[in-house]
Amino acid sequence: MPSVKLFRLFFCILGICSSYILTSGCSEQPLNDPYPINQSEQNILYTAFSERPKHLDPARSYSEDEARYIAQIYEPLLQYNYLKKPFTLEPLTASDMPKVVYYDRDMNVLPENAPDASIAFSEYDIQLKPGIRYQPHPAFAKTQDDQFRYHNLTADALEGIKTIADFPETGYRELTAEDYLYGIKRLVHPQLHSPIGDLMQEHIVGMKKLSDQAASDFKSSQDKSGFFDIRNYSLDGVTVIDPHHFKIRLIGKYPQFRYWLAMTFFSPVPWEADQFYKQKGLIAKNISLDWYPVGTGPYLMEENNPNRRIVLARNPNYHDDFYPNVGSPEDAKAGLLNDAGKKLPFIDKVVSILEKETIPYWNKFLQGFFDASGLASDNFDQAISFAGQGGPELTPDMKDKGIRLDTEVEASIFYMGFNMLDPVVGGYGEAQSKLRRAIAIAVDYDEFISIFANGRGIVAQGVLPPGIFGYQEGEAGINPYVFDWKDGRPKRKSLDEAKKLLAEAGYPNGVDEKTGKPLVLYYDVTAAGADSKSSLNWYRKQFAKLGIQLVLRTTDYNQFQQKIASGNMQLYTWGWNADYPDPENFFFLLNGPNAKVGSGGENASNYKNAEFDQLFERMRNMEDGPERQAIIEQMQDIVRKDSPWLFGYYPMKFALYHDWYKNIAPNMMARNRTKYQRIDAAERATQRAAWNKPIYWPLLLGLVLLIVVVMPAWLSYRKRQRGKAL
Repeated sequence: MPSVKLFRLFFCILGICSSYILTSGCSEQPLNDPYPINQSEQNILYTAFSERPKHLDPARSYSEDEARYIAQIYEPLLQYNYLKKPFTLEPLTASDMPKVVYYDRDMNVLPENAPDASIAFSEYDIQLKPGIRYQPHPAFAKTQDDQFRYHNLTADALEGIKTIADFPETGYRELTAEDYLYGIKRLVHPQLHSPIGDLMQEHIVGMKKLSDQAASDFKSSQDKSGFFDIRNYSLDGVTVIDPHHFKIRLIGKYPQFRYWLAMTFFSPVPWEADQFYKQKGLIAKNISLDWYPVGTGPYLMEENNPNRRIVLARNPNYHDDFYPNVGSPEDAKAGLLNDAGKKLPFIDKVVSILEKETIPYWNKFLQGFFDASGLASDNFDQAISFAGQGGPELTPDMKDKGIRLDTEVEASIFYMGFNMLDPVVGGYGEAQSKLRRAIAIAVDYDEFISIFANGRGIVAQGVLPPGIFGYQEGEAGINPYVFDWKDGRPKRKSLDEAKKLLAEAGYPNGVDEKTGKPLVLYYDVTAAGADSKSSLNWYRKQFAKLGIQLVLRTTDYNQFQQKIASGNMQLYTWGWNADYPDPENFFFLLNGPNAKVGSGGENASNYKNAEFDQLFERMRNMEDGPERQAIIEQMQDIVRKDSPWLFGYYPMKFALYHDWYKNIAPNMMARNRTKYQRIDAAERATQRAAWNKPIYWPLLLGLVLLIVVVMPAWLSYRKRQRGKAL
């Protein structure tokens, strides 16, 4: 009777499936929820990453994908105010902003307004907030006789240790000035190769001496992988007064140093952690400072499994820190002041999931399983449409889900440059500048942004992007040589105006009036392949508006760099991302002494204007204020008229956030932003359940069809069985 047993099994399965369908409706957590059931309403931020961060050691880390983790764990002395624009520094672990004192070569104190040439040294006097503590960590754990419990681990002691969480005991201690001194010394540690080590040797007194001595001693040492203790090496430029007070002395005047004090390079590092991680047994298990940071920040590294997920958890030792209570009317309208004055952080845990493909990531975002998403070309049209004036808007489907679009102009610029040494497009005469201004009018970057950047950018009116001191909004900030102000917005001058300038430059209708030949210009690019063909053709068409023939010279990046370095080009495109939010970090790209040819600097256009250079030297070390603003406006007018660049555009970041994700301020310089943000976990759970309701009718329909197919066979079988019995 095997067939009877088969049918009984079938109906048993049918009953189980029906029972499951009926009972599963009682659970509010979606069946497709990828997270554990007990996390559904926890205060957790869910995000994703596509590649593991390479370095989490603050002396080595210098990329955005790493900063999203270590900026939540480490605390430099200063931070950027979360809501203020332009970007504004404020104390973090420092009790106040550093006091700066200037000295001459004989160490006599100089007034604040002393000429730069008379300043031999700048000293930054820094007081720390008392009572700041490190996160709990096994590097601090001690025995009853005050010895470090885990600093001499044996093979037996390492049995069962796979991650930092496997150590049964932890400890902590207070942050001190010595930790900042130790962190600064590590910038020239011979085992680390910090990307800013060479730069700091130029500025911090005694840093070069320390670097040379440590490198020499390390080279002669026997153990190249063990703990190389740099504590006993002196650094003349850093003096510890007491546990909460120290001074940093710089060579000359370098006011931009205050921005470096807000970067994780200048985070405190406890020597105990450095020594703990240098044990060979831990190195073999990939347990290191580069993998498990140790800081005083709002979060600690709970789990680092880059093949699956990275988890930050709230630091139980985090000091008092509060959400800003001052913001603009726009901030208040956007709800960014709803949590004013409340204690930070709001989020208990940050779970980052490995997602290498954009489509699965996007689908999980739409299902509510990720709280935010960027925009790739695959999903841009699904999320964004453009209104009549060209502004980005969410599509109706996105609006129906309560998804919010946040746009933020990046502190960077993309531009086309002219080689000012070139006899055709270079030079400083009226004719040459008119040629460049004519091209600037003809090359329509509004169109470029729309076609090739999905609208993610705003046309640049000068050197400085929004958010940098000196940038001006509205009519006061337009480039009057390329745009007119009409109907409350900049409007590109007509093509007729460009042709008029071109004729005055000696090239009527794109023909050289001296030779009678068409004007031919050469554009050096690294672009190659089908993906870049359309954008290069676009550039050709822009120049063709004026009758100018644009010849493309494509090379690989190494050859391109050689051409730029030697000045063997006419036109090129490049970009610049701010190292720090100061106008000096952009204007130096056009500073004469910083030219590529002859100096090897970052001034790729080799632009040299004596008046501009004089103003740059006055402006670069000034404090922000009306006098500096006035000088910046003069500098902007000079380069707008000379047009060594087609200013191009400032790229914009587009990001999508679910409505339950709060306090998202447009501040890309504040990389420690997670502590300010908040999740409404209850609302998220409700929406997830609504968006992921299981659809059972296909399963039920399949079961019914299966019954319809099987039932005749079963009835026929039963009929034959009864016939045999008769």
